[in-house]
Amino acid sequence: MKTLFSIGIILLTLNTWAQLRINDKAPMQNVEMKSVNGTLYSISSLKKDKGLIVIFSCNSCPFVVGSDDFPGWEMQYDSLNNEALANNIGFVLVNSNEGKRAQADSYEEMIKHAKEENYTMPYVLDEQVALANAFGAKTTPHVYFFDQNLTLIYTGSIDNSWDKGRKSDQAYLFNAIKAQGKGKKIKTTTTEPKGCGIKRVVTPPKN
Repeated sequence: MKTLFSIGIILLTLNTWAQLRINDKAPMQNVEMKSVNGTLYSISSLKKDKGLIVIFSCNSCPFVVGSDDFPGWEMQYDSLNNEALANNIGFVLVNSNEGKRAQADSYEEMIKHAKEENYTMPYVLDEQVALANAFGAKTTPHVYFFDQNLTLIYTGSIDNSWDKGRKSDQAYLFNAIKAQGKGKKIKTTTTEPKGCGIKRVVTPPKN
């Protein structure tokens, strides 16, 4: 009974993280996070004149790095970053996998992975899953796109390439970047994020 009670509390806790919605402001705007090059960044410092894209990512999820069945969204990171920069939009990858800090998602492995993949954007460590919890982020990857006022204007998946039954390709994030860069309305503002669940660590209550 004690074990079942603890599990119930953990599941309840996992469901209590608020999900950011369109028009919500970015939380934790000035909290600094260490990047793989040792530089400290915050949401506010990464924002450019037309906004900021935050992608929760990691070093090992097949939806990020690819598999036999899926090419992996990581292969698009550089082109998306370049498009964002061309439109005066910031871009950052955030690793919140606290449950794998002693494994594939340690800070040392982040440095190694970023070097191997030639990341051109900041890749930061989210200690104790603080930013992911504040955002309500679910998966790797999970996209949050904020405007110049750090108001959420798009959230969800990078595109619909995961959907084998799709009738057409939908480049959600790329299209959102182009629209924001031109000062136009983003047509699709919310999609379902797809990927591996963020590896949170929840401590059961003491009885």
